[in-house]
Amino acid sequence: MSVYKFIELVGTSEKSWEDAVAHVVETAGKSLKDLRVAEVKEMDVKIEDGKVALYRVKVSLSFKYHHG
Repeated sequence: MSVYKFIELVGTSEKSWEDAVAHVVETAGKSLKDLRVAEVKEMDVKIEDGKVALYRVKVSLSFKYHHG
């Protein structure tokens, strides 16, 4: 039997929402093992001078929980 933990992280990108999600996954993967699923919960953008300046995503990320 396996146990999984969920955390929420926010990623940003000046290029796209997809790039913001990839940044979350790659960064989390440096310290968390056995990443399983990334679910995008919210997406928004920061606007400056009438243009999109930053893409932001809130991601629920699951990973296998190892104890002991």
